[in-house]
Amino acid sequence: MRFRVLGTVAVGTGGAYHAVPGRRQRVLLASLLVRAPAVVPASTLYDELWTDSRPVTVENALQAHVSRLRRALVRATGDPAADVLRTHGSGYRLDVSPDDIDLHRFRAYVRRSHRALAGNDLSAARELLDRALALWQGVPLGDAAVGPLCRSAVAEWEEEYLSAREDAHWLRIRAGEPMRAVGELKRMSIAHPGRERITELLMVALYQSGRQAEAVGVYHAARRRLVEESGREPSPKLRQLFRQMLDQAPGLHRSAVPLRRTA
Repeated sequence: MRFRVLGTVAVGTGGAYHAVPGRRQRVLLASLLVRAPAVVPASTLYDELWTDSRPVTVENALQAHVSRLRRALVRATGDPAADVLRTHGSGYRLDVSPDDIDLHRFRAYVRRSHRALAGNDLSAARELLDRALALWQGVPLGDAAVGPLCRSAVAEWEEEYLSAREDAHWLRIRAGEPMRAVGELKRMSIAHPGRERITELLMVALYQSGRQAEAVGVYHAARRRLVEESGREPSPKLRQLFRQMLDQAPGLHRSAVPLRRTA
């Protein structure tokens, strides 16, 4: 049995994923998957399932949702032995391995990509990152990210996702394919205007595509936004990249991208 958290929470069997009926059951499953295979205290689950006001008999209400989730997991798999939800004292846990959850497979691919890059195997690094990014099927946890535990986890995962996408474009530029990166980098820069690495990547991709004036314009727009919103100048690294473009520095040709991948 596998589980999806990088999108709507779902249970996977036989190569297909099945939705979990009932929003509170999805919230319960999401909360357990965030901490899996660790025990999640009942008090934490109360906060996740009832973000406004708890029922008077909250213990009984939680037990009812646990029972419903157990039945949903068995129905999704068609296997009576698919009960992986365990009771431990005053909490619950899922008896699953990290590889059963797509998030951990995503992280494993990213780590392997970093190792491949450290060995200067750019092709393998790109392939592994593509596999990692393909696991994302929408907003993490879908409608189940309502409580503090799940919301915090989603914020962390989305940061990892953005870093992996930046790495993928960095590798694409390194491979001499800057034009393929421009479109998505523009969309990313609009969605995440404060991420300076996206600005750097977009500038280099444009420059190497023969669009120097547009690359310079990206810098000026980013600088203007920083000054207006926070009263600060771009980082020394971004300013240096801008000067290199104005000077048409040899280091900006296609075989040498002056951007360091973040680990």
